[in-house]
Amino acid sequence: MARICQTVTESTVTELRRARDGATSADLVELRLDGVRDIDVAGALDGRTKPVIVTCRPAWEGGAFSGSEEERLRILSAAIRLGAEYVDVEWRAKRAALPGFGRTRLVMSMHDYDGVPADLAARVRNLRAAAVTGITKIAVATPTLRDCVRLRDAVGQGTDQVVIGMGAAGVITRVCPWLCDSLWTYGGSAAPGQTSASDLRELYRAGKTTKATTVYALTGAPLVHSASPAMLNAAFAAAGHDAVYVPMESRDAAAFLEAANAFGVAGASVTAPLKAAWTSLPVTMDPTAREIGAVNTLKREDATWVGRNFDVDGFLTPLARRGHGRSGGRAVVLGAGGAARAAAWALDREGMRVEIAARRPAAAADLASHLGIETAPWPPAPGWDLLVNATPVGTWPDADTSPLEAAALRGRIVYDLVYNPAETKLLRLARLAGAETIGGLEMLVAQAEAQFSFWTGQPAPAGVMERAALQFLRRWSA
Repeated sequence: MARICQTVTESTVTELRRARDGATSADLVELRLDGVRDIDVAGALDGRTKPVIVTCRPAWEGGAFSGSEEERLRILSAAIRLGAEYVDVEWRAKRAALPGFGRTRLVMSMHDYDGVPADLAARVRNLRAAAVTGITKIAVATPTLRDCVRLRDAVGQGTDQVVIGMGAAGVITRVCPWLCDSLWTYGGSAAPGQTSASDLRELYRAGKTTKATTVYALTGAPLVHSASPAMLNAAFAAAGHDAVYVPMESRDAAAFLEAANAFGVAGASVTAPLKAAWTSLPVTMDPTAREIGAVNTLKREDATWVGRNFDVDGFLTPLARRGHGRSGGRAVVLGAGGAARAAAWALDREGMRVEIAARRPAAAADLASHLGIETAPWPPAPGWDLLVNATPVGTWPDADTSPLEAAALRGRIVYDLVYNPAETKLLRLARLAGAETIGGLEMLVAQAEAQFSFWTGQPAPAGVMERAALQFLRRWSA
């Protein structure tokens, strides 16, 4: 099992020590001295209760230290002489000036913020030769999921290494460190794509998962606002499954499948903009998903992928709970993406007169033609029985936006599929206009419970996902 290292960066030694001692979720702490104004190595180390990695990253390696190299090496030498458990030294540094490491263990690091270098495998061989009995740390930018696979393959297996893909696509290398044989993973906010140490431990259980852990994923982009990791990981933990659910951010469905195959992913949730991206890929879609033209769930069955659409049942569940069943009323669906496809298809099957309204008339016409329904102008005329927002407008961090102005919100029910925030600006305006409102959280939970059962063959633990989602939303609104 990999350990969790919390990176702390502060401007003074006093603040650094306070952050060090507050790293309660970590197994070890990286003390970043390069941002400290009053560097005092002895003061930074004194009184520590956990192993530390002393780092003083120079500006030429992406850090904040702008002094001379001689001064920087004197700082690292002091950490070695004072018995720091680990000292991070860059591969390109002039290491000859450092003393013998003694009881301190060397972390030989290499960073590339431009991407995965073509000669990475050769660099790693040189890095390992230079580190001798130390630990090699390789951190490179991974703009895509394919880059994460290239990184893993170029580094290869090792017993004394830490491998990190930087950026949103590289999150999987951080929350599943064992995929790259990493001794530990870093939590904090010092580098692109970092997750907090508390989330690494509590949400992703990074200190307990191993190569035997089953990996499920969320794909699409962006994913930072998604409550799905909190929900599904809580459900797996409550059900006693050795499984983890991780973000794999991508706007390329084929790239996701390649990475999912490479990392042994067993199943995935699909969100925008990838819901309608699977028809030309090696995915076997069930009749509902095929008719709608959108997938929100994938499952690996032997060597093949199966696609399902649980958005339909998830979408209808909140309406059924409120007694809004089959009706001949008018429904207007805003948007023309994968969520709009599922909502419009479901409402059409429920007997409503469905119209698609989108800012791009051509996209609305294409979807309406595919489903055999009508289009409406943008903005749609008031007087609907049900208005569904299937666009991302109003999603955090743009929570102060609405797809429609208050004057256009004259109708019976407004259903916003956005769930973060819990009450969007659209719902707030609709409520003030006297309409009944439904938020997207109920749909999210209903379809997530269906995904859990599809993947595991067991019912989802009752209430767990809803509680996890509410806790997640409270954190975002705090």
